[in-house]
Amino acid sequence: MSALLRAELLKLRTTRTFLALAATAIALSLLIVVLIATLTEPTAEDVVEDVLYSDVSSLFILMLAVVGITGEWRHRTITSSLLAAPDRWRFLAAKVLAFAVAGLALSVAITLLTSIVGLAILSARDLPTPSFSEVAEALWRNALLAALLGAFGVGVGSLVRNQAVAVVGLILLILVIEPIVAGLWPEGGRFGPLFGAPSGLAPGEDLGFGDFDPLPEGVAVLVMLAWTAVTAGLGGLLLSRRNVD
Repeated sequence: MSALLRAELLKLRTTRTFLALAATAIALSLLIVVLIATLTEPTAEDVVEDVLYSDVSSLFILMLAVVGITGEWRHRTITSSLLAAPDRWRFLAAKVLAFAVAGLALSVAITLLTSIVGLAILSARDLPTPSFSEVAEALWRNALLAALLGAFGVGVGSLVRNQAVAVVGLILLILVIEPIVAGLWPEGGRFGPLFGAPSGLAPGEDLGFGDFDPLPEGVAVLVMLAWTAVTAGLGGLLLSRRNVD
Protein backbone atom coordinates (compact mmCIF):
# COMPACT_ATOMS: atom_id res chain seq x y z
CA MET A 1 0.00 0.00 0.00
CA SER A 2 2.83 2.42 0.82
CA ALA A 3 4.31 1.96 -2.66
CA LEU A 4 0.92 2.61 -4.27
CA LEU A 5 0.41 5.69 -2.10
CA ARG A 6 3.82 7.07 -3.01
CA ALA A 7 3.09 6.45 -6.69
CA GLU A 8 -0.24 8.29 -6.47
CA LEU A 9 1.33 11.22 -4.62
CA LEU A 10 4.09 11.41 -7.22
CA LYS A 11 1.48 11.37 -9.96
CA LEU A 12 -0.31 14.25 -8.24
CA ARG A 13 2.82 16.34 -7.82
CA THR A 14 3.70 15.98 -11.49
CA THR A 15 0.21 16.60 -12.88
CA ARG A 16 -0.38 20.01 -14.45
CA THR A 17 -4.03 20.00 -13.40
CA PHE A 18 -3.09 19.63 -9.74
CA LEU A 19 -0.43 22.32 -9.94
CA ALA A 20 -2.81 24.70 -11.72
CA LEU A 21 -5.67 24.14 -9.27
CA ALA A 22 -3.34 24.36 -6.27
CA ALA A 23 -1.94 27.66 -7.53
CA THR A 24 -5.47 28.94 -8.16
CA ALA A 25 -6.60 27.92 -4.67
CA ILE A 26 -3.63 29.69 -3.09
CA ALA A 27 -4.11 32.83 -5.18
CA LEU A 28 -7.86 32.99 -4.56
CA SER A 29 -7.49 32.45 -0.81
CA LEU A 30 -4.82 35.16 -0.60
CA LEU A 31 -6.95 37.54 -2.66
CA ILE A 32 -9.93 37.05 -0.36
CA VAL A 33 -7.84 37.66 2.75
CA VAL A 34 -6.10 40.72 1.30
CA LEU A 35 -9.42 42.28 0.29
CA ILE A 36 -11.00 41.56 3.67
CA ALA A 37 -8.01 42.78 5.68
CA THR A 38 -7.54 45.86 3.49
CA LEU A 39 -11.07 47.04 2.74
CA THR A 40 -12.99 46.09 5.89
CA GLU A 41 -12.61 46.64 9.61
CA PRO A 42 -13.45 43.27 11.15
CA THR A 43 -14.13 43.06 14.86
CA ALA A 44 -12.18 40.76 17.16
CA GLU A 45 -14.97 38.19 16.78
CA ASP A 46 -15.36 38.48 13.00
CA VAL A 47 -11.65 38.46 12.17
CA VAL A 48 -11.31 34.76 13.02
CA GLU A 49 -13.94 33.65 10.52
CA ASP A 50 -13.24 36.30 7.90
CA VAL A 51 -9.48 35.80 7.75
CA LEU A 52 -8.62 32.37 9.10
CA TYR A 53 -11.39 30.48 7.32
CA SER A 54 -10.84 31.96 3.85
CA ASP A 55 -9.11 28.72 2.81
CA VAL A 56 -10.82 27.44 -0.35
CA SER A 57 -8.58 24.38 -0.72
CA SER A 58 -11.32 21.98 0.39
CA LEU A 59 -13.49 22.80 -2.63
CA PHE A 60 -10.55 22.66 -5.02
CA ILE A 61 -9.28 19.32 -3.70
CA LEU A 62 -12.82 17.93 -3.90
CA MET A 63 -13.05 18.76 -7.59
CA LEU A 64 -9.48 17.68 -8.22
CA ALA A 65 -10.16 14.30 -6.63
CA VAL A 66 -13.19 13.77 -8.85
CA VAL A 67 -11.24 14.83 -11.93
CA GLY A 68 -8.30 12.67 -10.90
CA ILE A 69 -10.19 9.40 -10.54
CA THR A 70 -12.60 9.93 -13.45
CA GLY A 71 -9.69 11.02 -15.63
CA GLU A 72 -8.42 7.44 -15.46
CA TRP A 73 -11.37 6.46 -17.66
CA ARG A 74 -11.57 9.65 -19.68
CA HIS A 75 -7.93 9.45 -20.75
CA ARG A 76 -7.97 5.63 -20.89
CA THR A 77 -5.14 5.25 -18.38
CA ILE A 78 -7.15 2.98 -16.08
CA THR A 79 -5.89 -0.18 -17.82
CA SER A 80 -2.22 0.67 -17.33
CA SER A 81 -2.91 1.82 -13.77
CA LEU A 82 -4.55 -1.49 -12.90
CA LEU A 83 -1.78 -3.45 -14.59
CA ALA A 84 0.62 -1.73 -12.19
CA ALA A 85 -1.79 -2.29 -9.27
CA PRO A 86 -3.91 -5.40 -10.03
CA ASP A 87 -5.70 -5.30 -6.68
CA ARG A 88 -8.46 -2.84 -7.50
CA TRP A 89 -9.45 -2.26 -3.89
CA ARG A 90 -5.88 -1.33 -2.97
CA PHE A 91 -5.70 0.90 -6.05
CA LEU A 92 -8.84 2.77 -4.95
CA ALA A 93 -7.68 2.98 -1.32
CA ALA A 94 -4.39 4.50 -2.47
CA LYS A 95 -6.32 7.11 -4.46
CA VAL A 96 -8.46 7.97 -1.44
CA LEU A 97 -5.44 8.35 0.83
CA ALA A 98 -3.43 10.30 -1.75
CA PHE A 99 -6.10 12.95 -2.24
CA ALA A 100 -6.71 13.15 1.50
CA VAL A 101 -3.00 13.79 2.05
CA ALA A 102 -2.92 16.29 -0.82
CA GLY A 103 -5.91 18.15 0.59
CA LEU A 104 -4.35 18.28 4.04
CA ALA A 105 -1.01 19.56 2.73
CA LEU A 106 -2.58 22.16 0.46
CA SER A 107 -4.85 23.42 3.23
CA VAL A 108 -1.99 23.75 5.72
CA ALA A 109 0.03 25.75 3.20
CA ILE A 110 -2.90 28.04 2.38
CA THR A 111 -3.95 28.61 5.98
CA LEU A 112 -0.39 29.48 7.00
CA LEU A 113 0.05 31.86 4.07
CA THR A 114 -3.29 33.59 4.51
CA SER A 115 -2.75 33.88 8.27
CA ILE A 116 0.66 35.51 7.83
CA VAL A 117 -0.56 37.92 5.16
CA GLY A 118 -3.85 38.70 6.88
CA LEU A 119 -2.30 39.27 10.29
CA ALA A 120 0.41 41.48 8.80
CA ILE A 121 -2.16 43.73 7.12
CA LEU A 122 -4.42 43.85 10.17
CA SER A 123 -1.49 44.68 12.45
CA ALA A 124 -0.37 47.45 10.12
CA ARG A 125 -3.89 48.90 10.26
CA ASP A 126 -3.97 48.54 14.06
CA LEU A 127 -6.99 46.22 13.88
CA PRO A 128 -7.73 43.16 16.06
CA THR A 129 -5.75 40.03 15.18
CA PRO A 130 -6.44 36.38 16.04
CA SER A 131 -4.50 34.72 18.83
CA PHE A 132 -2.04 31.88 18.25
CA SER A 133 -4.56 29.34 19.58
CA GLU A 134 -7.21 30.60 17.14
CA VAL A 135 -4.77 30.27 14.24
CA ALA A 136 -3.85 26.75 15.36
CA GLU A 137 -7.51 25.78 15.62
CA ALA A 138 -8.26 27.12 12.15
CA LEU A 139 -5.24 25.22 10.83
CA TRP A 140 -6.44 21.80 11.95
CA ARG A 141 -10.08 22.46 11.11
CA ASN A 142 -9.29 23.58 7.56
CA ALA A 143 -6.80 20.75 7.04
CA LEU A 144 -9.15 18.06 8.31
CA LEU A 145 -12.01 19.36 6.18
CA ALA A 146 -9.84 19.40 3.04
CA ALA A 147 -8.59 15.86 3.73
CA LEU A 148 -12.12 14.55 4.23
CA LEU A 149 -13.47 16.20 1.10
CA GLY A 150 -10.50 14.97 -0.94
CA ALA A 151 -11.26 11.42 0.12
CA PHE A 152 -14.98 11.91 -0.56
CA GLY A 153 -14.24 13.23 -4.04
CA VAL A 154 -12.44 10.01 -4.94
CA GLY A 155 -15.42 8.03 -3.68
CA VAL A 156 -17.82 10.03 -5.84
CA GLY A 157 -15.56 9.78 -8.88
CA SER A 158 -15.19 6.02 -8.52
CA LEU A 159 -18.96 5.68 -8.33
CA VAL A 160 -19.79 8.08 -11.19
CA ARG A 161 -16.94 7.61 -13.62
CA ASN A 162 -18.27 10.12 -16.18
CA GLN A 163 -16.23 13.22 -15.37
CA ALA A 164 -18.72 15.84 -16.54
CA VAL A 165 -21.64 14.20 -14.75
CA ALA A 166 -19.67 13.86 -11.51
CA VAL A 167 -18.42 17.46 -11.50
CA VAL A 168 -21.77 19.00 -12.44
CA GLY A 169 -23.53 16.76 -9.94
CA LEU A 170 -21.29 17.95 -7.11
CA ILE A 171 -21.76 21.59 -8.09
CA LEU A 172 -25.53 21.15 -8.05
CA LEU A 173 -25.35 19.30 -4.75
CA ILE A 174 -23.38 21.99 -2.95
CA LEU A 175 -25.02 25.05 -4.54
CA VAL A 176 -28.62 23.92 -4.96
CA ILE A 177 -29.68 20.60 -3.48
CA GLU A 178 -28.09 20.69 -0.03
CA PRO A 179 -29.02 24.35 0.68
CA ILE A 180 -32.63 23.59 -0.26
CA VAL A 181 -32.70 20.50 1.95
CA ALA A 182 -31.10 22.44 4.81
CA GLY A 183 -33.68 25.20 4.42
CA LEU A 184 -36.67 22.86 4.33
CA TRP A 185 -35.35 20.27 6.78
CA PRO A 186 -32.56 21.77 8.92
CA GLU A 187 -32.21 18.75 11.17
CA GLY A 188 -31.60 16.39 8.26
CA GLY A 189 -29.63 18.95 6.28
CA ARG A 190 -26.90 18.86 8.92
CA PHE A 191 -25.86 15.44 7.61
CA GLY A 192 -25.19 16.49 4.01
CA PRO A 193 -21.68 15.63 2.75
CA LEU A 194 -20.73 18.99 1.23
CA PHE A 195 -22.76 21.63 3.03
CA GLY A 196 -24.22 20.24 6.23
CA ALA A 197 -21.58 18.08 7.88
CA PRO A 198 -18.67 20.39 6.93
CA SER A 199 -20.36 23.18 8.90
CA GLY A 200 -19.37 21.24 12.01
CA LEU A 201 -15.73 21.97 11.17
CA ALA A 202 -15.89 25.35 9.40
CA PRO A 203 -17.80 28.42 10.63
CA GLY A 204 -21.49 28.17 9.78
CA GLU A 205 -21.77 31.72 8.51
CA ASP A 206 -19.16 31.07 5.82
CA LEU A 207 -21.26 28.20 4.53
CA GLY A 208 -24.56 30.01 4.58
CA PHE A 209 -25.73 28.64 7.93
CA GLY A 210 -26.05 31.81 9.96
CA ASP A 211 -28.81 30.40 12.20
CA PHE A 212 -27.99 26.75 11.53
CA ASP A 213 -27.16 24.41 14.38
CA PRO A 214 -24.15 22.45 13.09
CA LEU A 215 -23.13 18.98 14.16
CA PRO A 216 -20.48 18.62 16.88
CA GLU A 217 -16.99 18.30 15.43
CA GLY A 218 -16.62 14.59 16.20
CA VAL A 219 -20.02 13.71 14.78
CA ALA A 220 -19.37 15.80 11.67
CA VAL A 221 -16.12 13.93 11.03
CA LEU A 222 -17.84 10.56 11.46
CA VAL A 223 -20.63 11.58 9.08
CA MET A 224 -18.16 12.67 6.42
CA LEU A 225 -16.16 9.46 6.86
CA ALA A 226 -19.40 7.51 6.47
CA TRP A 227 -20.19 9.31 3.20
CA THR A 228 -16.71 8.47 1.92
CA ALA A 229 -17.01 4.85 3.01
CA VAL A 230 -20.37 4.46 1.24
CA THR A 231 -19.34 6.11 -2.02
CA ALA A 232 -15.90 4.50 -2.15
CA GLY A 233 -17.34 1.14 -1.13
CA LEU A 234 -19.94 1.19 -3.90
CA GLY A 235 -17.36 2.55 -6.31
CA GLY A 236 -14.98 -0.24 -5.35
CA LEU A 237 -17.65 -2.85 -6.00
CA LEU A 238 -18.31 -1.41 -9.45
CA LEU A 239 -14.60 -1.14 -10.17
CA SER A 240 -14.01 -4.76 -9.19
CA ARG A 241 -16.72 -5.90 -11.61
CA ARG A 242 -16.04 -3.57 -14.52
CA ASN A 243 -14.22 -4.65 -17.63
CA VAL A 244 -11.62 -1.94 -18.20
CA ASP A 245 -10.03 -3.40 -21.32
